[in-house]
Amino acid sequence: MIGQTKSVGFQIGVRRTFPVSREAAWTFLLSPEGLKLWLGDLPSLELEPGHQYITGEGNFGEMRVIKPLEQLRMTWQRKGWAQTSTLQIRLIPNPSHEGKTTISFHQEKLADALAREEMKRHWEAVTAEIMDRLRG
Repeated sequence: MIGQTKSVGFQIGVRRTFPVSREAAWTFLLSPEGLKLWLGDLPSLELEPGHQYITGEGNFGEMRVIKPLEQLRMTWQRKGWAQTSTLQIRLIPNPSHEGKTTISFHQEKLADALAREEMKRHWEAVTAEIMDRLRG
């Protein structure tokens, strides 16, 4: 099946290049406006491994890896889901185009192909909305 692996079950990755520096992308993703787009209604996110969070929509999880300006890795579970997934966000500088950054959302340990499709649509919508906001 598409998107299914033996080690992490179903997974999805969506990435898009944005016309901003890695610093600007990081700042936006962690702002209240940015958090609301990709994580949910949460005024701030404590960047500390082991920190647990819950959004206004009921999504919850735990921070695992924080590499400032580079990577966030966390558990992520939507309200109503029976299992937790793992979400990784990477900010990749574009060496050939200064001032551009690729934001990559990768989610694994999804329950099934339906959850994979749901999250594919979600991350595509998130990246489109980020582009609209960053373009101003």
